Parts: sequence; structure tokens; C-alpha cells
Amino acid sequence: MSHSPPPGTPKARIPGPQQPPPPYPRIGAGLWRRSLAGGLALWALTAWGTYETRDSTLLPTPILLGSLLVPVAFVLWAYERHGRDLGVSAILGCFLAGGTLGALGASPMEAHLPPASLTTSAGVALVEEAAKLAALMFALRRQPAVRGLRAGLVLGAAVGFGFAALESAGYAFAAAVGTNGTDLRALLETEMLRGVLAPFGHGLWTAIAGGVLLSRRRLNGCFRLTPPAVGAYLGVALLHALWNATHGLAIWAVARLTGTGLERRLFALEHLVRPSPEQEDLFTLFSVGGLALVALAGVGWVRELVRRDTSWRNTP
Repeated sequence: MSHSPPPGTPKARIPGPQQPPPPYPRIGAGLWRRSLAGGLALWALTAWGTYETRDSTLLPTPILLGSLLVPVAFVLWAYERHGRDLGVSAILGCFLAGGTLGALGASPMEAHLPPASLTTSAGVALVEEAAKLAALMFALRRQPAVRGLRAGLVLGAAVGFGFAALESAGYAFAAAVGTNGTDLRALLETEMLRGVLAPFGHGLWTAIAGGVLLSRRRLNGCFRLTPPAVGAYLGVALLHALWNATHGLAIWAVARLTGTGLERRLFALEHLVRPSPEQEDLFTLFSVGGLALVALAGVGWVRELVRRDTSWRNTP
């Protein structure tokens, strides 16, 4: 004889079917915005504290925050928009590989290049782009399933931004610690300038080369140096070289237009001697305009790659 429960007794809940765990960690939408805003506030606060106290032991904090701020925000944006299925470990591994292995691979070779010249700009670009691609292949050597244009763009950008973060930290430290003591103004100016330009530099170039490289990756995980991959490498190296040489080319153009007759020497010196107001205006126009043209070429290249790749529409 069954006994029914007394009136008012709540019914036992029957557990429903268990949902499988998500294939990748969920990161709240808009994290890159919060990271950028919060990081910017912290950087401004630490920069102000360092400036007010003149305590050199605080220098590493604004240097590291300022160098990582924009690269980390853009990597988070790429992960949220196009790379959730790739996994946090792949993104983080590529970021760290780009910052450490890329820089370590490029530095010894760059030390043997000649002083400032067009040849040096081209040599630095070829060496650094090769080092970053090597870091990308090393980070993905045990993940044969990671392939395709989208994966290459996202993970290539992670490698490039890792490299850019470490490079920016080096430039900021060199600007801050000079022969005349600590120069906080030079530190802040260097970090603000490199932060604004970061999305159009290393991250963009390695994204392009990485996208083409991974789109030709074999099913067994082997990387193929196909003509398109080699062409992409040489193309981004050209953009990189033009970016590096923009400052010197702007000086050379100003010297040619104003008739100083010291074009080659001024390119090597990388500054104008007692420039006139007209020369200063021309230099600003040529240097900023040159960087803008190189940046637009890189952005246009990425858009064209995405437009031609039909699988991009299947982004999770």
C-alpha cells in the first residue's frame, strides 16, 4: 500500500540531463574593453606616482603596464571575436613564445647588421619576421589540428603582440634610463606613441604571415613553406622595413626638397640639424603620412585575405 505525501510537501526534483561542459573556457564579452580601461587607469596612476616620488624602484611598474596594455587588450579582442575555439592555452603560448623566443632569436642576428641605413631596415625586418614565424611554429608544433586562415590570423597576432610588448618594454627602459639620469617624460612619450602604433605593427604583420602559413598547413601538422607563405613573409617584411625606415626617409625627403645636400648623412643621423619651421612641418607630414600608408596597406591586406576565405563565416 503506497503512502502519498501530506499536502503541501514539495515534490522532489528530478535532475535533468547533464549538459556537456563547453569545449573552451568562457570569457565574458567585453573583457578586452575592461582590461584596456582598467589597465590605462592603473598605468596613469603608477606613472603619476613615479613622477611625484621620483623613486626609481617604481620604474618597472609603468614600463610593464604600458608595454603590455595594448597588446593584451588586442589579443583578448581577437580571442573573444574569432578565437574561442582555439583555447586559452594556444593564445597564451603564442603570446609568450612571440615575446621570448621571437626576441631571443632576433637579437643575436641583428647585432651583426650595419649602422642605420635602408639595408639595415630591410635586414631587421627579415630577421624579426622570420623569428616570429619560427616562434609561431614552435608554439603549435604539438597541435596539428590548429590550421586555417582564421587560426593563423589570431595566433599570428598573439605572437606579434607578444614580441611588440617585450620590444616596447626595452624601448621604454632605454628612454627612461639615459646618461643624464631618469627621464620620466621620455618614458611616458615612448610608451604612449608605441601604444597607439602597436595595432598596426608586429601584431598585424605576423597575423598576415601566420594566416597564410597555417592556411597551407598539412593535416598531419607539418608546416609547408609554399610560394604563397614565402610571398607573405617577404611582403610583411617589406611593410616592416618601410615602417622602420619611415623616419629616415622623411628626413631624406625634407633634405631633398629644401636643398641641404646632406641626404645620405642625415638619413644615418636620423635627425635634422637646426631645422627651419618649414622643414619641421614637412618632416611631420612625411613621417606621419608614411606610417599611415604602411598601416593602411597592412589592414587592406588582412581584409582581402578574409574576403577571399569562405570558411571565415563559420567563426564560432
